Amino acid sequence: MPFIVYIIYSSVKNKFYIGYTSDLEERIIRHNQKSKGFTGNTDDWKLMYTENYSIKSEAIAREKQIKSWKSRIKIQELISNSK
Repeated sequence: MPFIVYIIYSSVKNKFYIGYTSDLEERIIRHNQKSKGFTGNTDDWKLMYTENYSIKSEAIAREKQIKSWKSRIKIQELISNSK
């Protein structure tokens, strides 16, 4: 089962969200449903970036690494360099 590290963006919030999942399509649907939590109060989340991993622990480590940057510029560079 592949694991996917992903970055989504909300223009309403002007924020990025970094996560990992094994079912990207379903996960983005859930992000765009009204619910509690960081992504729950807007429904305009768009997929901006993905990385695939075959080992869950590697996906978790990469997600934590990206989150640890705490840098919008670095995240935008990662997305730009992937295109």
